Amino acid sequence: MADTTGNTAAPQVGETDSGPRKSSWRYIGPGIVVAATGVGAGDLVATLIAGSNFGYTLLWAAIIGCLVKISLAEAAGRWHLSTGRTLFDGWASLGRWTTWFFVVYAVIWGFVYGAAAMSSSALPLQALFPDVMDLEWWAIACGLVGLAFVWFNKYEVFEKVMTVLVGVMFVVTVYLAIRVTPNLPDAFAGLLPVLPDEKDSILNTLGLIGGVGGTITLAAYGYWVNAKGWTNTGWMKVMRLDNRVAYATTGIFVVAMLFVGAELLHSANIAIASGDKGLIQLGDILADEYGTATAKFFLIGFFATSFTSLIGVWHGVSLMFADFVARYRTRRELKGEEVASGARERSWPFRAYLLWLTFPPIVLLFQGQPFRLIILYGVLGAAFLPFLAGTLIWLLNSSRTPREWRNGPVSNVMLAIAGLLFLVLCVKQVWDQPWSEFF
Repeated sequence: MADTTGNTAAPQVGETDSGPRKSSWRYIGPGIVVAATGVGAGDLVATLIAGSNFGYTLLWAAIIGCLVKISLAEAAGRWHLSTGRTLFDGWASLGRWTTWFFVVYAVIWGFVYGAAAMSSSALPLQALFPDVMDLEWWAIACGLVGLAFVWFNKYEVFEKVMTVLVGVMFVVTVYLAIRVTPNLPDAFAGLLPVLPDEKDSILNTLGLIGGVGGTITLAAYGYWVNAKGWTNTGWMKVMRLDNRVAYATTGIFVVAMLFVGAELLHSANIAIASGDKGLIQLGDILADEYGTATAKFFLIGFFATSFTSLIGVWHGVSLMFADFVARYRTRRELKGEEVASGARERSWPFRAYLLWLTFPPIVLLFQGQPFRLIILYGVLGAAFLPFLAGTLIWLLNSSRTPREWRNGPVSNVMLAIAGLLFLVLCVKQVWDQPWSEFF
């Protein structure tokens, strides 16, 4: 077989060989990408704060969060492989409302996320090199480097760089978890599903479950599967192993940070800020407890975590946007083989969305984030995962999917749980917005 990406023995575009391939570790790739992209600095801070507030009590919730996301990513990958069509093509078959939702989401979310991702990547760099330049200029530099990297490289190089950065994240988070000397009996006790005895403990627990590892990147997983060269059902077992590796990796990241929160912060009754700046505070605490070298090592891991999310979104969501434009212009079915060929990565819509993620958000770095736009960003972001879970249930239980690959009872239950979970979180997010100040 010819290799379309340089990574796997995938059939050339247009080949129909769909014989099953043995699941093998040597094929792993898209799962590493989705794990790296999905776990951003915000996820690590949320888990860190959960450990700080509740100790090991919510360890079980972090693990369930990984299981929920496995079901969503597996469903997205199964759609791509079983139908040969892309996820956006499936959405378009459900009605024009899906197109409008995606377009509004991609435009507003991308504008605000671009600034957030650049700032998140800049924070550890400024902490490591405080006298070089201001935070805003570090952020612009990160955005431009991400733009150039994704613009000039295809999936093969992108995946390799992401794998290296995931290795850095893995070493740093596991080292920190070992360094703080976790209380293993308490950690095992945290596997029991117990709620903290505090106000809003249910919503806090649901928030931790829902925040583990990715939003729109779960939908992008199917596109990375195709970009790898996997385009038919012969790769189904490989994809499922790859997806499990993705969320096992995610689980290690979040459990390690929960250990750090439980041992370093909870035991000393230290509170940190939410958001990316909480990790800068953690760096200062690590410097006091374990020395400057450990703090700098942590900041390197912080940068790897943030920058993988940046280039992952720059690549994955741009692929999805290019797919949307292709469907809008041609009105024909969109095949995964087109993604596998690399044509999407060279298209003008792909590069136009890259520019949208990079340059307009620079304005927000200097002027602050506009109030109304932030509210819309929060609501649309909260609505995306219920949208994804609901549409996957619809697509994978209908005649659009070959009967052999439709949802079974377990998949339907997991996707329904995911949909209900994210719907509750969406309603809470909408409820909590200051709408009286919006109008």
